Amino acid sequence: MFVRQRGVIRVLSLFVGVVAGAGVLTACGDGGPPTIDYVVDARISGYNANTVDGNADGVLMATTRLLPGFSLLGPQGQVIPDRDVGTVTQVPDRVPTLRYEFTPEAKFSDGVALDCDDLLLAWAAMSGRFPGFTPATTAGYRDIEAVECAPGDKTATVRFASGRFYQDWLSLFGAGTLLPAHVVAREAGLADVVDSIRGMDRAAIARIATAWNTGFALTFGPVDHDRFPSSGPYRIDRYSRSGGLVLVPNDQWWGDRPATSRIVIWGRGTDATRRLPDGKFDVVDVTAGIVDGEIAGSSGADGPSSPSRAVGVEQIVLAARGVFGDARMRQAFASCVPRPDLTRDFSNGAQMWNLRVLVPADNLADPMNGEFGRNYRKPNPERARTLLREATGQGGEGALRPRTVRLGYLAPTERWKQMTAAIAESCRDAGFVVEDVANPDMEADALGKHVDAMIIAGGASFAAAGAADPTRDAYALRGGDPLDLSGIRDPQISRGVDQYAVTASEPERLRLARSIENAAWSAMPSIPLFASPRVRQWKDRIGGVVPGLARSGTGWNIDRWTIKE
Repeated sequence: MFVRQRGVIRVLSLFVGVVAGAGVLTACGDGGPPTIDYVVDARISGYNANTVDGNADGVLMATTRLLPGFSLLGPQGQVIPDRDVGTVTQVPDRVPTLRYEFTPEAKFSDGVALDCDDLLLAWAAMSGRFPGFTPATTAGYRDIEAVECAPGDKTATVRFASGRFYQDWLSLFGAGTLLPAHVVAREAGLADVVDSIRGMDRAAIARIATAWNTGFALTFGPVDHDRFPSSGPYRIDRYSRSGGLVLVPNDQWWGDRPATSRIVIWGRGTDATRRLPDGKFDVVDVTAGIVDGEIAGSSGADGPSSPSRAVGVEQIVLAARGVFGDARMRQAFASCVPRPDLTRDFSNGAQMWNLRVLVPADNLADPMNGEFGRNYRKPNPERARTLLREATGQGGEGALRPRTVRLGYLAPTERWKQMTAAIAESCRDAGFVVEDVANPDMEADALGKHVDAMIIAGGASFAAAGAADPTRDAYALRGGDPLDLSGIRDPQISRGVDQYAVTASEPERLRLARSIENAAWSAMPSIPLFASPRVRQWKDRIGGVVPGLARSGTGWNIDRWTIKE
């Protein structure tokens, strides 16, 4: 039986948050209440981190402690049970079964209980079984056969399909996934979501899906607190371009009170990029090179600018249509991308990475890294031209008609701008004209429509990415899963990912990882580059900060941050 020790997350958070003389000073504030200014590279476009765009924008960096779940990602990307929300245990049965039990006191800031309705909605939205929803991935949730409960229940029974026990099961229904079902029901004009979902009421489910997909859009201006209730230690107070996302303690929170009375999160689109060179921040977690020059305030700052181990890998994802509709075109482009030069100049000292499933933080990954991508270790323009001729039917030795590649990324990011220029220079002689089509409004679904290739981290994110267990991220290679931004459907890869997700044996997982990587280097849905270089720093007057390597970022324990006297 999988029974997790009570209070693990609370004890860990309290441990890292202990400081001498936590006081009532204002950090970067203006003389108002004690305030910590936290700068991130996430685009806080909504409250829902589970849609394709919410996931790509890195919304979880802001919502981890606003919408907690049965677990969260710790500093090394490991899954930590969150016993404040409830418990999950395995139930003896002929098919894998889990029992979820919410803490009796658990409720949202508007006083509505946190219960089975919220869990059932999360499963329906992310399982791929109900039409209309636009989840970032169906990983794990697609393997659940049924969620059994009645509206308002504080317990739920989750049954997996036979032979489909998802190995990363503790991460399911984790931080950011349990959106307020009562808000969705209200937006959809329903009494609750449970009866409609269990009764397969298609018309009602369509309204529920619309509310889940779009009802939590967060824009600058007055915040409708009825639409954005919190179930965590902090709640949203207000949001503006010039004032950031202001968090204040949630009076309805039943756990340990947050250590600081006011935290402001500065994401993309706010005053964030101006604050970095000016040093107007207390904590920062952004991709390296987001601004031109160094981030100010390095003196008097703690924390690593680039940890030696990472759970995110920067990649160029290639669309399965347009100029890259033919695998030979994708192979040709990969042949001219200057991977060693990009690694040397833009990775902050990381090694070139050749894997898409395993990440540098995985102890088993480093020996495997040298086994793959050998034909793409350095630019080979001759090979690129040959493949381009084969794919386009331009035989012989005549002039090669160049092909245009629109390479996009979320702007402004100075490092990605320089990388794009280096790629354009290297690929010019290979027959490609690379256009920089970066945009501050770039969305993940632009790939294959407005851009042919996209620079992202961890396979599907513009911001912090990944987790210690690579199971979920492997779905970026599975055909048909929303995390597969490329849109390439390779049966061998998809079968490998499906098996990988339910395999416990470490030797068998390694065998599957090798099989997936071999097939991926042939299909070329993406070009791995290096461990995502990130700047994670904080001023020495801020206590309790522990850099977070996963997609939740350094704010994984934001409620334990303190201001020292």
